[in-house]
Amino acid sequence: MKKKSQFLIRLIIILLCGAIGYQAYRIATQYIYENAIFKQIITRLEADSRVAEVLVTGVNYNEVDRKTYTTIKFLEYDSKGRPLDAKYFTFSGNIIQFQSLVVRFDDLHIRTGDQLKGKSAYLFWKVFVLNGKKTQEYEIAKINQVPRGYQLGDEYDPVEAKFWSRFWEYALDSGKAKLKGIKNAQIEAPGTMFVPGNLYTIKIEHDGGLRIDILPLSKILLGEQIPL
Repeated sequence: MKKKSQFLIRLIIILLCGAIGYQAYRIATQYIYENAIFKQIITRLEADSRVAEVLVTGVNYNEVDRKTYTTIKFLEYDSKGRPLDAKYFTFSGNIIQFQSLVVRFDDLHIRTGDQLKGKSAYLFWKVFVLNGKKTQEYEIAKINQVPRGYQLGDEYDPVEAKFWSRFWEYALDSGKAKLKGIKNAQIEAPGTMFVPGNLYTIKIEHDGGLRIDILPLSKILLGEQIPL
């Protein structure tokens, strides 16, 4: 009976040690994985500006409501300078404004430590035409989602999603931002008249300013459809 009891005690101890060891392994593996994700996110934040290009692709007059509609093509480049999928927006009017959001980190307090100090996220947030109650607005970067240009891959990752959900929470709440280590969040929304025949380059500068540069397209391109 005594030997049986000793055997059971040893078995329980072995099982407990195994369970503790497995749990410790899981925690260590998760820690390593999360830090690898955070390092990739921080690498994406190394860029000191963001750039997009805009073309007017259509100007159409609607006989029914007697309004002229302007369609623009918006091509954003990611933090590595690679083009993202183009987006098209149509507005009643052509005085179009782009809103940017620049968030500077001090220390976001989610296992990234000092690695976020001095880093910033530069986002093209919205595009709109002001017209009182008839203001038209489109989101470029959706709140509570991983911003275009910073996403690490095509698949959903809970660690990455957690980081950016906190980013949005702090970026849009100045009280929480100060407590959680976001240095400041700056919003700008300049605009200009968008007309056919020009290439508009929009750049978010490292100091938070948003600039729109206008360059006439080369005459050789007028009236041509360029095959891809």
